[in-house]
Amino acid sequence: MPSHASKLSRRAFGGVVGASATVAALGTTPASATVAERPFRAAPGRSAKRPNILFILGDDLGWADLSSYGAPHIKTPNLDRLARQGVRFTDAYSGSATCSPTRFSLYTGRYPGRTKGGLAEPIADRSVGLDPNHPTLASLLRGAGYATALIGKWHCGYLPDYSPTKSGWDEFFGNFGGALEYYSKLGLGGEYDLYEGDVREGDAEYKDLRYYTRILTERASEYVRRDHRGKPWLLNLNFTTPHWPWIADGDEEESAEVVRRIKAGDGRALFHDDGGSVEKYTQMVQDLDRSVGQVLKALKESGQEKDTLVFFASDNGGERFSYNWPLSGNKASLQEGGIRVPTIVRWPARLDGGQVSHEPVFTPDWTATLLEIGGARPDRAHPLDGTSLAGYLLRGERLPERALFWRVRGERAVRRGNWKYYRGKGGKDQLFDLSADRREQADRAADEPKVLAELKAVWERTDKELLPYPA
Repeated sequence: MPSHASKLSRRAFGGVVGASATVAALGTTPASATVAERPFRAAPGRSAKRPNILFILGDDLGWADLSSYGAPHIKTPNLDRLARQGVRFTDAYSGSATCSPTRFSLYTGRYPGRTKGGLAEPIADRSVGLDPNHPTLASLLRGAGYATALIGKWHCGYLPDYSPTKSGWDEFFGNFGGALEYYSKLGLGGEYDLYEGDVREGDAEYKDLRYYTRILTERASEYVRRDHRGKPWLLNLNFTTPHWPWIADGDEEESAEVVRRIKAGDGRALFHDDGGSVEKYTQMVQDLDRSVGQVLKALKESGQEKDTLVFFASDNGGERFSYNWPLSGNKASLQEGGIRVPTIVRWPARLDGGQVSHEPVFTPDWTATLLEIGGARPDRAHPLDGTSLAGYLLRGERLPERALFWRVRGERAVRRGNWKYYRGKGGKDQLFDLSADRREQADRAADEPKVLAELKAVWERTDKELLPYPA
């Protein structure tokens, strides 16, 4: 235990878990790949009860940051194993290019621009958030009999008006803001940002000043081991790793320096502009992998592995030190590197392992999918923008070709089939054939004017349905 841990949580050690593929889309074979993947094929006819849902998000993790996605220098054996046991998606996307809009799209199953809070890219103050009256993945599943919990990063609004417990989650333990220092738990405004429900730990009888990823891993392990009295459960486990600041477990001196700067009024201390390295980032990603492995071990030991759907992805593309090759762009951009994310799904009772899917899918699809699998009906007054993948995954149905839509300030994008329409901040309409050019370097707009016009019209029709950005 680090020397600066004081008055640890009364449950801090209750769930302690001991610390302990051929990539067809890339054309490379990572060292971790020991079993060749086969194209995805559903196994219909199997019966299973409604699954528990363990939905894990990494934070700013790049598309190729896992060894099973081609990273040559990052070792992620636990996530690689998860991929071998389930389905790895090569063309999966986040709902937006930054933290909170993607979370809005996951929690509501709708484009971020349908709600005022989703227009913030990302939320940086207390003026907006996820309306507690808006139905969510958690509230709809809870209405269908699920126990619900969110552990980790919320980033969809601040108290007193917004919180997970106001939006359908029975339990919350984590941080409200977009980033925090991993040991002190100080947020962007210098506040202590670790809460149990809607009560800040610093206002209660204890603080937990250990490394944040350790704490979240323990809490999640305790939750999956718990007796839920026959109810299926939804756990949103939102790690902050590997989001800045670039502080790995054990970096207490670097932590102390960042804290000193925060307390001195340095508003950019948490951005860690002068910190980090490829080596430090590698440590953080590998720590995330170990942490996921510990939670999955707890799940297996609980006897619930077969009947639990485990989902892993990132909330958006990678940042400064991420490995995104061959994609262009990073977090905040609608180029592939800003929105294409590693995505793995495992459900032993219904899905065969060792499979890979190249179908284009994005965050709102998973909301629709989980609601259908969990037996919850979407709210008619708030229609979903995602398409349920349950038929494709479980019944062998063909996934219809449709347009995936993105909008951020100054950029626009649509993907339909292999074609992607993109306009960046320079204002030029571009068209890319992603089946031949995932790096988005060969602009086919002049060669395919009809396709360009069709996708541009799709984007503009959808944009008209959304709220305008505030001036």
